[in-house]
Amino acid sequence: MRIDKYLKVSRLIKRRTVANEACDNGRIFVNGKVVKASYDVKPGDIIEIHFGERVLKTEVLTISEHAKKADAPAMYREIT
Repeated sequence: MRIDKYLKVSRLIKRRTVANEACDNGRIFVNGKVVKASYDVKPGDIIEIHFGERVLKTEVLTISEHAKKADAPAMYREIT
């Protein structure tokens, strides 16, 4: 699954277009590397999202094409 879609389905970012723009602006890192929106996410990947001064670091646990709001947090684990 593309990273922009994963970020939207997992509800880490509200809209896919916003996730796509974040990738284009170099704010999304996977395993320490800047990625484009077309990057293929795999379980075990470490995703870093830079929101200005704040950085959200998560590990991909599962990938699902559709997730309900209650099921979305089970797709990833936050790393502190």
